[in-house]
Amino acid sequence: MKEISQKTKILLLIIILVIILGAIIIVTKGFNFDMQYQESKKVELYIQKEFSVEDIKQITNEVFSNQEVIIQKVEIFEDMASIQTKEITEDQKEQLITKVNEKYGTEIKSEDTQIISIPHTKGRDIIRPYIMPLVIATVIILIYLVIPYRKIGIVKVLVQAILTIGLGQVLLFSIIAITGLPIGRYTTPLILVIYAISLLILVSSLEKQKSLEKKEEEK
Repeated sequence: MKEISQKTKILLLIIILVIILGAIIIVTKGFNFDMQYQESKKVELYIQKEFSVEDIKQITNEVFSNQEVIIQKVEIFEDMASIQTKEITEDQKEQLITKVNEKYGTEIKSEDTQIISIPHTKGRDIIRPYIMPLVIATVIILIYLVIPYRKIGIVKVLVQAILTIGLGQVLLFSIIAITGLPIGRYTTPLILVIYAISLLILVSSLEKQKSLEKKEEEK
């Protein structure tokens, strides 16, 4: 049996430590989420005319100081401003409306403007639409891999494939937890990139094993 090289041992140790540390952080602190997925508050101001997001941004900087704010144009004619941030008090809502009215000459009333509470979005809800397509794709890929590499052993190929793909995703989420990278719009593309890289590593490893099997047969 071929001995594991020192470099491989070190790499495996690093991977194990990263996964353990990631698991501890996930259990104790959980993931960091983008503002749009956090528990937050939102107000929608019907400006009834074209407006600049930059202008609204200047106003929110004055009202909410250092808070992160998401500003979006909504409605068909994009004449309503959606302002979302971690917390909005009644006083901040009043300031916001006053400044927007001054800026655009509107007559938005405080009593007609509600502070909407937005619940926290769970990570599984973000990736749920992609789970089934990934499962179907993985099954098709596993079937495809078994055919050219069947001489290595069907069970061996399947186990390697599942471990390689699974380890890639576990490692990704461990790194996300350790670094505090927010779960959000870039999470799904990252999952797909790591998925593709895992497949490339898997195929490369299987090719090497196939080559070794062929050499053994020729002896």
